[in-house]
Amino acid sequence: MNKMKVIICTKYGSPEVLKLVEIEKPIPKENEILVKNIATSVSKADTRVRSFSVPLAFWIPGRLALGIMKPRKNILGGEFAGKIELVGSDVKNFKQGDEVFGATGMEFGTYAQYVCIPEDGVVAIKPTNIDFQKAAAIPIGARTALYYLRKANIKKGQKVLIYGASGSVGSYAVQIAKTLGAEVTAICSSTNITLMKSIGADYVIDYTDKYFSLKHNTYDVIFEAVNKSSFFKCSKALKDKGIYLNIAATMKTLAMIWISIISKKKIIVAPPAEHTDYITKSEPLNFLKKLVEEGKISPLIDKEFGIEQIIKAHQYVDKGHKKGNVVIRMN
Repeated sequence: MNKMKVIICTKYGSPEVLKLVEIEKPIPKENEILVKNIATSVSKADTRVRSFSVPLAFWIPGRLALGIMKPRKNILGGEFAGKIELVGSDVKNFKQGDEVFGATGMEFGTYAQYVCIPEDGVVAIKPTNIDFQKAAAIPIGARTALYYLRKANIKKGQKVLIYGASGSVGSYAVQIAKTLGAEVTAICSSTNITLMKSIGADYVIDYTDKYFSLKHNTYDVIFEAVNKSSFFKCSKALKDKGIYLNIAATMKTLAMIWISIISKKKIIVAPPAEHTDYITKSEPLNFLKKLVEEGKISPLIDKEFGIEQIIKAHQYVDKGHKKGNVVIRMN
């Protein structure tokens, strides 16, 4: 069978612009593996590209980079988990039948039943103790959390505050920070308090509480995963040499720049240049695989949808209340 089902983004817009069609199954190049894709996810990157949700200042460069009238990469999806069906003639580290998981980054393309991946891309053998659906929810959120927490160089006993802890990146940040020996405080809504404690948070703060305040504690690291906190509040709660990480901000605000100048606090926003290199390497994926197999972290799955339910999946993610990850079963 040389055909496969894929989901294409026909233009920018609401979830209804996504269409299920059939195209030719790809053939791997000499250095590639062909993966029968069993599961993928709906990430924030997918919904942003589909809807072209970018700040006004980035509208023109965004269109030039992603596509003028519709996404240039019209098969979205950045994570995958499945079995290798074919390997290219030059492939050395993988073989037919291997169960793998990985990410395609800004190449997208995982809303497809088959995906070709370079052997030296972000791909690794799947953790043995989880299914394909959970494996498909690791490569983006977990690697992002790991990257920034490594930037913070967290030491045992340090206090880490995670804002937006119930999302994909946030839930991984809670678990990874705990494996690094930190005391973790999670900020989320009241409906997710029990969930946050179940994945290891030492303390949980309900941001919907009208008496919510950070003034009674100070933290070594504040990890902002959703860009919805008050930087003024966070700065007040940050220790003198603390680190503020905002993975959702596109640039530093004037307040952030000012605090960087007048204090010893470190402010990190938006991916630095080395992040581009980092996300093309498989080392973080293998590190996370080890943590999963040791039972130290576990993917948090909110909902699963079939390939035919892709519109419903995007509609659900668009609401902005998902807990952890949303997975798509591709086969």
